[in-house]
Amino acid sequence: MIAFFLVILVGGFLGAIPFGVVITRLFGAEDPRKSGSGNIGATNVLRTSGWKSGVLTLLLDVLKGIAAILFARYVASRVSAPALEPIAALAAVLGHMYSPFTGFRGGKGVATGLGVFALLTPGPTALAALVFILVVAVTRYVSLGSMLAATAVPLASFWMNYSTAVCTSSALISLLVIWKHQDNIGRLMRGEENRIGRKKE
Repeated sequence: MIAFFLVILVGGFLGAIPFGVVITRLFGAEDPRKSGSGNIGATNVLRTSGWKSGVLTLLLDVLKGIAAILFARYVASRVSAPALEPIAALAAVLGHMYSPFTGFRGGKGVATGLGVFALLTPGPTALAALVFILVVAVTRYVSLGSMLAATAVPLASFWMNYSTAVCTSSALISLLVIWKHQDNIGRLMRGEENRIGRKKE
């Protein structure tokens, strides 16, 4: 039980680190919460503060997801509880989405989700990355690619016979990612969503 709560606490803390805010402050760039979509994730940082800030935010958001899984993996090896990894994955993504360091206004969980899934479900993650690349290449909608990639992970995890805990965790994270894209869904339906490589009018 102690291991369970420790993994949730550490995973949530790692996920909650708002690298989008930290990086833009270090570079003297715009606070992503006050510009663009107001989101602290890599896509908004890229649009409002340039590619250097955006890429660094992306990498760090992915790495904090990886760190959460590695920590859970270490704890699980000490107490023989492999089901801790899916819990850490969910905690890290929720921490990113509802960071207490930014008034519970976080990102959409895509990059952190990529980090946790890269270790938790490598096969489905590779397939999801392919889906993302193809969708963005054809439509130039990052949001659409993100949502379809998130949907592909639990479906592929089930198809590839991952454990029930992993499939459940990946399905919940997928739903959370789509939920956080509500505004994007509305803009997509109205034909107002920004395309990558095109500045907002």
